[in-house]
Amino acid sequence: MPPYEMLYGRKCRTPVCWGEVGQRELAHKNVVKTTNERIDQIRAHLKAAQDRQKSYAYKRRRPIEFQVGDFVLLKVSPWKGVIRFRKRGKLSPRFIGPFKIIARVGEVAYRLELPEELSGIHNTFHVSYLRKCLADESAYIPLEDIEIDDRLNYVERPVAILDRKVKQLRNKSLSQVKVQWKNRTGSEATWESENEMRKYYPFLFEV
Repeated sequence: MPPYEMLYGRKCRTPVCWGEVGQRELAHKNVVKTTNERIDQIRAHLKAAQDRQKSYAYKRRRPIEFQVGDFVLLKVSPWKGVIRFRKRGKLSPRFIGPFKIIARVGEVAYRLELPEELSGIHNTFHVSYLRKCLADESAYIPLEDIEIDDRLNYVERPVAILDRKVKQLRNKSLSQVKVQWKNRTGSEATWESENEMRKYYPFLFEV
C-alpha cells in the first residue's frame, strides 16, 4: 500500500486526473488515432514538398570539376577593420592566384601548389573556394598587396573619403561617409558611419 493511502486512508488524486479517484484516460483512443493519422499525413506532405524542391535544385546544379594541371583562383574573404570592428565586412569575396592543381582529393576537393607566402595555409580546398582562371581579371588581388590568415581572410583598409551624406532615421540623424577601400574600384565603395571612421581611421579626415 502506498504511504499516502496508509496515512490518509484514501487514494491520491493526481493533477492529471483531479476530478476522479482512480485511473482515467487522458484522451479517447479514437482521438489519439485520428491525431496520429493527421501527423502522418502532414509528414507525408512535407516530404513531398522537400522532394519536389530537391528535384528543382538538382536540375539546375552543375558539378564543378577541374583537371590536374589546371590553373584556378582561390577565393578569399575581406574583413573591414576586423581587429577593431569585430565584424565581417559587406564587401564581396575576391580571388587570388592563379594556382596550379596538383592533385584531386576525393570528389569535391583539390590540392593546390601554393607559393611560399601561403605556406601557413593548408593546400587542400573544397571546390566552392575555387574558380576557373578565366574569371574577370578585375577580381584578382595581387598576392604581394595583402596579408592572408589561415582562414583565407584579409583585412580591407580604407584609403579615401569620396562623399558625405546625412541619413535620417526615426529619432535621429546619422552622418555617413562614402569610403574607398584598398584593392577596390570606385563602384565598390561603401557607406560607413562617420563617427566610427573618425575614431578608427582619423588620417582619412586630415587635410
